[in-house]
Amino acid sequence: MIGDDVMKIGFFSSSTPITAISPERFVRAKKFLESKGCTLVAGNLTGQQDCYRAGSIKQRAAEINQLIYDESIDVLMATIGGLNTNAILKYIDFDYLQAHPKTIVGYSDTTAFLLAVYTQAPACRVLYGPALVASFGEFPPLVDYTWASFEQVIDNPANVTLTAPQYWTDEQVNWDNFTRSKKLISNHWGYTQVATLEGKIVGGNLDTMSGIIGSQYFPKFSANDLLLIEDAEKDAAIVEKNFSMLDNLGVFDQVKGIILGKHALFDDLKTQRRPIDILLEILGQRQIPIIYDYDSCHTVPMMTTPLGNYAKFDAETMQVSFSQYSI
Repeated sequence: MIGDDVMKIGFFSSSTPITAISPERFVRAKKFLESKGCTLVAGNLTGQQDCYRAGSIKQRAAEINQLIYDESIDVLMATIGGLNTNAILKYIDFDYLQAHPKTIVGYSDTTAFLLAVYTQAPACRVLYGPALVASFGEFPPLVDYTWASFEQVIDNPANVTLTAPQYWTDEQVNWDNFTRSKKLISNHWGYTQVATLEGKIVGGNLDTMSGIIGSQYFPKFSANDLLLIEDAEKDAAIVEKNFSMLDNLGVFDQVKGIILGKHALFDDLKTQRRPIDILLEILGQRQIPIIYDYDSCHTVPMMTTPLGNYAKFDAETMQVSFSQYSI
């Protein structure tokens, strides 16, 4: 909760119309958050569908703006990602959001909105974290860790330490209804050069970043920054393309280190190579430290990462501490 007050969450669908196409999971997610004492405010596209999206570009922007203008709402949370959040950004009222800041949370395609808020309304807290339907519609016990991590970050904006989940999975079962327990994998973070990294954490979903690269919404990186990147359901060719996109832009030469998230459902059947192997090939002789297989990504459970905070990662203990950033 936010202090002693009830957390009021306004939820939106900036791309995929998940509340319309997955109603059982949507209801389960709402019940879970309500059981934690949260109050939910539905965006006006809830239950709506326009083919591959929740509404037109302007309708999806208007849904978010309506929630921005509601000053009783503490948190804006995406319902899920998709592919088209970048289309709505020029219609968002970032000036009002800067003057009336909120906490913004989501992941995947919501990265476009998160980084737009990070660059255009820096008074807001921006969390790379759970989405309403995708994350809180998960079944116990996996959903419980995701909630605990999110709640810790929400309740401790100045300083918080998170420990990674003991197990993780990317198995695609139990989306709507429970059929069996997911196969769990013992957790591990890898690293190159050094096991600890610290700096300002900025980034998100890499494939989504390609849709805002070169725009005013793409962040500027500095020598004290840690670049967070993660992806899901891509093959080696796409991963190489996206890593090379950042390389060609010069991002890898601007940052202090890289935090690479687990790649959910990585298709490596053609090459038998992991994302970390591809990244190391692209970096070549450059000695940029990397901590990889971090759990703020498309696998579950999910850790919440406050973008723009000062972060201290320890790959050996699988812990990360976040504190408010100061120069």
